[in-house]
Amino acid sequence: MSEEVRRMFASISGRYDLLNSVLSLGVHHRWRKKTVRFSRAEQGMSVLDCATGTGDLAIAYKKAVGASGQVIGTDFCAEMMVTAPRKAGKRGLEIKWEVADAMDLPYEDGKFDISTIAFGIRNVDDPVTALSEMARVVRPNGKVVVLEFGQPYGVMKYPFHWHSKYFIPLVGGWLSGNREAYQYLPDTSAAFPAGDRFLSLMKKTGRFKSFEYKPLMQGIAYIYVGTVL
Repeated sequence: MSEEVRRMFASISGRYDLLNSVLSLGVHHRWRKKTVRFSRAEQGMSVLDCATGTGDLAIAYKKAVGASGQVIGTDFCAEMMVTAPRKAGKRGLEIKWEVADAMDLPYEDGKFDISTIAFGIRNVDDPVTALSEMARVVRPNGKVVVLEFGQPYGVMKYPFHWHSKYFIPLVGGWLSGNREAYQYLPDTSAAFPAGDRFLSLMKKTGRFKSFEYKPLMQGIAYIYVGTVL
């Protein structure tokens, strides 16, 4: 990933959790729980969480796979993971945290049952490369799971547009001190492929035998699951 994006996330890392909760009105926690359920994670499985940030999705997966399972949380921005070990420790959960780029994962082929990324795939320089790497480190018939923003439809379309265009940059900039970052995040969400267009990116990797996705809140976000060849 680019150094510019890494510096941006480092600059907002200290208030990232607070801002996530304020700007999403807390709904992002429910989305992560739904992601774990949709991926059919089970006790004893091994999970790699890419772009783990402050560790919320890794923590949710660790609860699902239990003491007999393994979760590794990785991020290309070390500053984003500073609070993750403490959050996991408070819950009595053992998770490994490592610095790694989703486009060049330092793990052998087929090491994990599931690899995941939440709200990070749109920030990588080449999403197809990242998806291919995430599939490479997963065993045959394992899952690659993506939680990402989309473009909402129906009654949610116009309220979300207002929320993204005005509320997020204003409040995010005020609380973080970096308005540019909270302009970048909704702008990339609005432009990133969603639904069937995102599945086309997964298909380009040539590493999946099947796909499914689930829209959340009329397309504000989507959960994508690809089954690895």
